Amino acid sequence: MEKKLIPYSVYLPIEYYAKLRLAAQERKASSVIRDAIQMFLDGHDTFTAGYKKGIKDACQVVYDCPEAQLVAVKGKDIGVYLSEQIELLAKEPK
Repeated sequence: MEKKLIPYSVYLPIEYYAKLRLAAQERKASSVIRDAIQMFLDGHDTFTAGYKKGIKDACQVVYDCPEAQLVAVKGKDIGVYLSEQIELLAKEPK
């Protein structure tokens, strides 16, 4: 799972800008904004968006696990294979 991030500007009210600057000092601002945008674009409601975010996070944890990269199944390391299986949970039934 390659992470390619593209910068994007957003206009904010002053009070939100000030709070975001404080969060940026803790190195959380970008991930908070990214998560909020992903949840808004991916989900129709808070539960669905949060569920899909949890699936993405779980996939990333499995994919990044060094032990999961030690074993290969059908030409893919097991972290990739398990991440693909977890992603199936986000697919809506047909």
